[in-house]
Amino acid sequence: MQVHIFRGPGRIFGFTAQASGQNLPQKYAPWLEFRSIELLNDQHTPGVDANECLCDIETYGVHVTDAHIRITEEAIR
Repeated sequence: MQVHIFRGPGRIFGFTAQASGQNLPQKYAPWLEFRSIELLNDQHTPGVDANECLCDIETYGVHVTDAHIRITEEAIR
């Protein structure tokens, strides 16, 4: 899956399938485009757990991390 990565404040990163990043949580805005990558389940990807990221995107539409620690559920509340 093509995943677009955006940087928020500090060490917050948002991952989404939407190139615009419009669905990322506003509480961590502004989001700045960082890069896009191809993520596959069970494939090592530096800086992100691909399985966790793809699962969150399927479930919530986004995956959010703080210093590489998953905070998706907290971020979307």
